[in-house]
Formats: sequence, structure tokens, C-alpha cells
Amino acid sequence: MNILEQLLTEAMQIALTALAAPLFVGWVRMLKCWSQGRRAPGILQPYRNLLKLFSKDILLAENASWVFRATPYVVFGTILMAGSVIPVISSELPLSASADIIALVALFGIARFFTALAGMDVGTSFGGMGSSREMMIASLAEPAVLMTAFTVSLFSHSTSLSVIVKYVQGLSFFLSPSMAFVFFAFILIMLAETGRVPVDNPVTHLELTMIHEGMILEYSGRHLALMEWAGMMKLFVFSSLGIALFSPWGIASDVAGVPFALLLVALKLTAIGVIVVLIETGMAKMRIFRVPEFLGTAFLLATLGMLSHFMLE
Repeated sequence: MNILEQLLTEAMQIALTALAAPLFVGWVRMLKCWSQGRRAPGILQPYRNLLKLFSKDILLAENASWVFRATPYVVFGTILMAGSVIPVISSELPLSASADIIALVALFGIARFFTALAGMDVGTSFGGMGSSREMMIASLAEPAVLMTAFTVSLFSHSTSLSVIVKYVQGLSFFLSPSMAFVFFAFILIMLAETGRVPVDNPVTHLELTMIHEGMILEYSGRHLALMEWAGMMKLFVFSSLGIALFSPWGIASDVAGVPFALLLVALKLTAIGVIVVLIETGMAKMRIFRVPEFLGTAFLLATLGMLSHFMLE
């Protein structure tokens, strides 16, 4: 790829992350309604919700500082940046040099840090409760994410996502005990990081159960739209990360393969949506005091994956 083709592919990937995320969330919500015997609102409903929020005025608390005002833009920008460095449709990107798993975890950490600060900024009890719960989950989820990333990087001897994708693509079949452990650990981490059942419920507004919703209760208008949009993109980005790590076959290395890569990504995301709905439908939301055990299991699986790599491979 020349530099112009790389820039075009990067622009397509950024647009895909921003525009396809609400569609992916709409697909998950529609499947969940169907699985529960309810009438679905439609796959395009997230777009309508965002347009409605963007058209509304912003109401700010009197004691809201610059942190509260800047957080929606910081969170939206960092999640979009994370989506731009993950090889989704092509492994040849201008930002591929910075597409490091450790840097990706840092971007998620920045978004979480500012969201927690904004939840505490206006001094509401629900915001502080949601922020404290979010930090508890972060202290357990981030080590599990890093352990998962390091285990996968042992195969390609690099933490660069582009290098990992190219290495796995060169294999006709990629299955080992360590990758099996890491795969299940990643599923648990993805559910926790994106606020899905059984760790959190993305549609709840119950004071005693909400985590992410508690931190953004004071937002309105375009600020709330950006926070909601960023949450949708985070689910899309984690799904894309799972595709890049465990099923990168079909990711293009030139412009000619981009249309086929888009088709394969759509099919893979469709399957991921089905898996997420099956998990959420078959499980109930756990108590907040059980979350450390849940994430501890993810860390244990990732650790077993690393140990099995050294012992068996």
C-alpha cells in the first residue's frame, strides 16, 4: 500500500468504528428482544436516539467544573482513537506503528479515568457510587486484559496488533490450550469492560445496580449523546479486538481486499452479537460483590494460558 491508500483505508476504518457501532448495538438489542419474546424496537433505533439527544439542550449543574464539560469529548475521542488503531479491515494502516496492545489498554484507561472523575465532579451520591464501582472493576479487569495480551503476544513475539494479525493469518489453523484459556478469559473481560450482563446491565436505571449509568446520570443533550455513542463504540472496539486476536483471517493487506474484509467483518460481528445475546439471556446480573470473583476467574484463565504456553508449546 502507498501512503494515499493507507490514509484512505484509515479513514474508512474510523468511519466504520463511528457509524457501525450503533448498528451493532441495535442488532444486539433486537436479538435480545426476540430471544425474550418481546417486540424489537428496530435495528436503527440507536441512531434515532442519538439524533434526538443531539437536538436537545444541555443542562449543567451549577458546580460542574471543566472536567465534567470536557469528559464527553475526551471519552469519545479516546474510544474512537482505539478503534482507529485496531486492524479491523486492513493490517496496513498509518497508525499501525502505534497499534500496541499496551497503548490500547492505556486509551481505555484514560476514558475510564475521566468518566469516573465526571461522575464525582457534581457531587451526587449516584455518581460517586458508580465511580467507585467502576474503579473497583478497573483494578481487576485491566490486569486481566494485560495478561491476556501478553499471552497472545508470546506467539508472535510482539505486542503490536498488526504483527499479531499477520502472524496468525500465516497459520492455516491456530488452536492451542493457551489460546483456548485466553479466549474464554477475553470473553469474561469483554462483558465486564463493556458493561454487559452479568457484570452490569446497559439498560438499567436502578440505583442499587447501575455502574456506568450512575456516572452519566447528570449528562444531557449532546454531552449524553457523546457518552452513549462512546459506549456503543466501546462494544464495537472490543468485538473488533477479539476478531483481530482470535479470528483475523480475511483482514486485508491491500486495497483490493478491503471489500471482502468488510463483508467478513460484518459476518463476524453478526456472530458475536448472537454470542453476546445468548450469554445475557442465559445469565442473570450478579451481585456487585461477586464481580471480583468473576474477574478473578478471567485473570486466572489468562494466567493459565501463559503458563500452558511455556509448559506445553
